[in-house]
Amino acid sequence: MSQSQSRSPISSQTGAPIALSARSPRVPVERLVAELVPPPRFDGVRFATYIPDPAQPSQREAVARLSAFAGQLGGAHASGRGRAGGLLPWRRPRRPAVADGPRGVYLDGGYGVGKTHLLASLWHAAPAPPALKAFGTFVELTHLVGALGFQQTVGALSGHQLLCIDEFELDDPGDTVLVSTLLTRLVEQGVALAATSNTLPGRLGEGRFAADDFLREIQGLAARFQTLRIDGEDYRHRGLPQAPSPHPEETVTRAAHTVPGAALDDFSALLEHLAQVHPSRYGALCDGLTAVCLTGVRPVPDQSTALRLVVLADRLYDREIPVLASGIPLDRLFGPEMLAGGYRKKYFRAISRLTALARDGAALTGRRR
Repeated sequence: MSQSQSRSPISSQTGAPIALSARSPRVPVERLVAELVPPPRFDGVRFATYIPDPAQPSQREAVARLSAFAGQLGGAHASGRGRAGGLLPWRRPRRPAVADGPRGVYLDGGYGVGKTHLLASLWHAAPAPPALKAFGTFVELTHLVGALGFQQTVGALSGHQLLCIDEFELDDPGDTVLVSTLLTRLVEQGVALAATSNTLPGRLGEGRFAADDFLREIQGLAARFQTLRIDGEDYRHRGLPQAPSPHPEETVTRAAHTVPGAALDDFSALLEHLAQVHPSRYGALCDGLTAVCLTGVRPVPDQSTALRLVVLADRLYDREIPVLASGIPLDRLFGPEMLAGGYRKKYFRAISRLTALARDGAALTGRRR
């Protein structure tokens, strides 16, 4: 199944705006597996399209070392599944996925330095066909295990040449142990690994904070990884304001009725609806959308709601769906306690991504049918 097939719209818009809070998509397991590819935002990225910051030599070095890692990946071996054929019985690969050197690579750096761009470029550069390599976030991987079960997930991925994990989470011990165990089983089957995570903005000066945490959490796999440090500032904010000002509610509503394929939701109603939809289906919730218009944006009331919003923000960012909002600025969604707590890394990422989408959304106010 191709990316376009696996992400086909639920319906197209005619007339009134779509309401996300009225959607309750049902997603077959096969789609969850088939969508383990770089998101549409990164369809066209390659090592050649990554533009290193001249002031940060580690960025250019990372490109060279990742290119070399891609060149070490071995030939095809038995597939645990076919994209179009669903889940298949798995068997041990005939030869290791990496001919020489470490079995995994970890990209260590702050927000917006291009780690996901480089990880997706590695996926594209790997010599295996798309059905023999997978790309997903840490959260998507845990959702896959929840949908398939541990053993079937091992079976679905064990024939792959490469598994890329974006945004490896270090703040949930249970999920980290689960994924670490899964990766151990996959490495035993010859799968090469690549992962990214984020150093907190307040810890960027502390050297190898994220790398040390990552290597500790994956325990027995640590020796199999080479760490690539990528320094730099968030490219989404270079020379740009932190967050655009919110729009008047009538402007947001008018844009939702003007832009074909736009969704219009009251922010509080949307937050309530997200609690009724499993996060693994948030991608399907966004099918067919060209924009998300939100009225009455306010601070998120609690941590469970905030974590669901983080997942939705990731899916919107993956699909490059602009956001137009009234209420408070999007960089004030999460209160000081949340930004100082154990999930602060996720909240900073969501703010960064929603801010980028809000800049895109500002252009919607001038569009007409």
